[in-house]
Amino acid sequence: MFPAYFSLNAICAAVCMVGFCILHPWKGSSATERTQILCLVVSLLSTLANILVFEPLTIKTMKERHKIEREESIGDEVGLSKNKEVAKRNPKLAKINKKFGMVHGLSSLANLFSFGGFAVHSWYLASKLLV
Repeated sequence: MFPAYFSLNAICAAVCMVGFCILHPWKGSSATERTQILCLVVSLLSTLANILVFEPLTIKTMKERHKIEREESIGDEVGLSKNKEVAKRNPKLAKINKKFGMVHGLSSLANLFSFGGFAVHSWYLASKLLV
């Protein structure tokens, strides 16, 4: 699900950015229009960071964690209760859980930056509507 989501976000950010840059070249743009270009660049770059950096790291870490969980005969139950218990006595699992949480958190932060850039641009577009 996430590869498709990130890919669609990247395509939308690129299309919006290119279209906006064609209609509003940087040299002749107002401060508001330049802000829109920067917001779209932030959206594109943070989505590309998710695709190229955080997603592969998350998948790699998740596979490592699943391997350790299989060795400990856990991971089939719903929730993290057994994982937390085993992590208390297995430093490898505790370390991989911490790494997964960090990488997943960075991915979520990049996703929030992307969403924020799109939200600011949507607000700009909505302000241009004549009702």
